[in-house]
Parts: sequence; structure tokens; C-alpha cells
Amino acid sequence: MSDFDFDFFVIGGGSGGVRAANRVSALGKKVGLAEEYRMGGTCVIRGCVPKKLFVYASHYPEYFEDAAGYGFSVGETSFDWKVLMAKKDEEIARLEGLYRKGLEGNNVEIFDSRAVLKGPHEVYLEASGKTVTAAQILVATGGNANTHNDLDGHEHCITSNEALHLEELPKSIIIAGGGYIAVEFANIFHGLGVETTLIYRGVKILGGFDDDLRDHLQQTMIDKGIKVILHEVFTKVEKRSDGKLDATLSGGDVLTVDQIMLGLGRHPNTKGLGLDNAGVEINQKGAIIVDDYCRTNVPHIWAVGDVIDRVQLTPVAIHESMSLLQTAFLNNPTKPDYDTIPTAVFSQPEIGTVGLSEEQAVKKYSALEVYKTTFRPMKNILPGRDEKMMMKLIVDASTRIVVGAHVIGPDAGEMAQLLGISLKARCTKDDFDATMALHPSAAEEFVTMYEPTYRIKDGERVG
Repeated sequence: MSDFDFDFFVIGGGSGGVRAANRVSALGKKVGLAEEYRMGGTCVIRGCVPKKLFVYASHYPEYFEDAAGYGFSVGETSFDWKVLMAKKDEEIARLEGLYRKGLEGNNVEIFDSRAVLKGPHEVYLEASGKTVTAAQILVATGGNANTHNDLDGHEHCITSNEALHLEELPKSIIIAGGGYIAVEFANIFHGLGVETTLIYRGVKILGGFDDDLRDHLQQTMIDKGIKVILHEVFTKVEKRSDGKLDATLSGGDVLTVDQIMLGLGRHPNTKGLGLDNAGVEINQKGAIIVDDYCRTNVPHIWAVGDVIDRVQLTPVAIHESMSLLQTAFLNNPTKPDYDTIPTAVFSQPEIGTVGLSEEQAVKKYSALEVYKTTFRPMKNILPGRDEKMMMKLIVDASTRIVVGAHVIGPDAGEMAQLLGISLKARCTKDDFDATMALHPSAAEEFVTMYEPTYRIKDGERVG
């Protein structure tokens, strides 16, 4: 009989923690899981899922506009923010229930409590004041929104968390940041009729993405009416007597709006977890330090997901949990594979990308072929919408392997998921060329770009 209360104890009920708990329990192990808020974590409760529902809603004004091009007379429309919020909350509750039901069905003991490490094998449950012990422990507590506490007046601002629970839709908003969170919410609010300004300290939005994607999206956002201010940051935020907010920018301008959102990324959620009590090391950013197998410096304590700050994506946390299962319980040491991860930005237009950007590929390969096309998708022609799509393939010239695939336009994320299979399989450009096109579709462009748009040799474009 074990000397511990649990064979495996999970702190955090997000996607990574829940997957690990379910799979380890299925092996016949005694498993406990503690979650202090709601089951589902960032993705289900305050991230991907509610955000995507808002993205869908924000598309409808354009759908109504485009309907006339197809012969429909939509008439006057109206939007009720409270209805959207209620429907969103209903879906989140449903999904949370499914997470909880799955854990219960796998005989995982659930503790609705904040959990704090009291020692290498001890977990203190604040709700009950009880301490339990575990042979192995997983920390999967995710991340917290960056509230920019150094900003004078930061307490008057919201983050993406609060943006998903606003009682009223603001008439105007400034969003600070240039990453995918800020960009997606700028498009959401603009699509719902809010006067939207995006302020970013950098040269262009979406650092780390392919430059052609960044340029295309940034210009399209501006063309749609989103005000994009670059090379500036807030220096101060003040609340006025009428409830509006004054934002002072580093260039000296003062902008007055109803809401200010800080879309400045997320920090690992490790504060107050008692990691020092267990001897678990963290880095300067507060992320838990793990080895290639997601094991901390304490051999029986593991960590996955945003709390280790490697790749902040839900499927990555789940994948890390599955690798942990193999390593810790099935005697099959398995490293998570972070190579060639498809991802999307649910902007308007949408971005889908997998593999290397052109800028990354130039640093890795001496000779590249770049295939690129820009066109107006068929669905935009009858409505007279000028918005264009862009597709791009980056090919290692020596092996002909496609090392990067990028698309911006309708259903780009769906395309990126399927392109991810091709790039993961290391398909060559010849494989793409040999694939029959599906016509008429936008995605067929990926298999009909037969001649390179240009070549790159030793970092220089050669034609």
C-alpha cells in the first residue's frame, strides 16, 4: 500500500491538468485534482472558447453587408450585447460541466479549492484546511493576464479577462499591445461597432509572424477603420468625472475613450503556490523551470502548459501532459515535440500559419524558394468587397521540403490545421505540385503555385 494519499495530484483544472488526471487515473492510479475557480482553465473559461464565440459574432455586420451582393435584403439589424454574453456564459457552463463529468467518470477526486505546496509531497487545500500527500505532483496552473502594474492608472484598465464579462459594450476602446490577444480583440470590438484604437510600441503588429502576414493584416485593419498607433505606449491613465478614461501617450497626445484594455500577454501563474516550500525552481519571469520531459528540479514534481512559458497554446499543454504520462507512468521517456505547430490568429481577416516564417527560414537555410499569391477570394466578388487573401509557401531549395506555409483570409485557421499535417510529414514542393486541386476553392492555390515568386540565396533575394 502506498504511503501517500494519492499516487498523482494535479494542481490546476485546465486542459493540460485535466488530461493528465484523466489518463493517469485510467491506469488505475489514485488521482486528485484541485481547481480554485472553474474547471476548464484559460482556454475554456477566459480564453480561446469565449473569444472565438465573440469572433463569430463580430463577423455578422460584414455578412449582413455582403448579403445584398447575393440577392438578399436583410433590412435593419440590431445587436444586443447582453444576449451574446448570456449565450456565451451558457456554453462555457456546458463545457465546464463536461470537464467535471469526465473527471468524475474517471474516478478523479476533485477538490474545489486553491492548492498550495507545503513540502515536496504535501499539498495544502485552503478551502478545507486539509493537507494531502502525493507520490507525484503536477503543477498546471496556467497564466494570468499582465495588468501592467507599473503603469500610472493601470487600475482603471481591463484585460482580456474582464473584456469577456463587460456589462455594457463600450462605444470606444483603446487596446494596448501588438500580439494575437490585442489584435484579436481589436477586430472583435471593431466588428461589433466599437470605435477601436490599437496602440503598440513596435514597428508593426504580430511580432514573430511572417512579415507578409503582418503587413497584410495591419493594412487591412486600417482600411476597415481600426486606428493603429505604432511606436507609442501609455504613460498614464486617468478616470474622468463622467466615467470616461484619458490615456496619455508617450508622444504627448491624450485620447479619451470608454474603456482601455491591456492586451499585453500573460504571465505564468506561480505566485503564492508554495513552490519554494517544495524546492521547485522558477526563472526570472516566474515560470517553472523544467527539463525536456516537463520534470522540475524536484524529480517527482512536474509542470505543463502556460506555467512553464514555452508555447502558450492549449493543444501544447495537452501534448505535454501526454508526454508526461509516458515518462512518469509508462516507462517510456518521451519529450514533447514543439516542432511545426500550426496556429491561427482569429483576426479579420484570419491568419493561419505553420512552420517557419520567411525571416526565420533565411537564418536556417542558405537557399530558399518562396511561392506567394494574393487574390480576391470568390466569396468577396459579388458583394464587391475588395479584401484580398494572401498565401505563401517557403521551400528549402536543396531538399524541396516545404518549411513554412502561411495564409491570411477566410478559413485560414482551418487550412493551417491541414497544412500542419503536410509540413509535419516533411512533404516536398513536388508533393504539393502532384496533388490535385479542389476547384473552386481558395485552398487550391497552395497546390497550383508552380513557379517561385522569388528566390533567396544567403539571405539575399536573387530573383
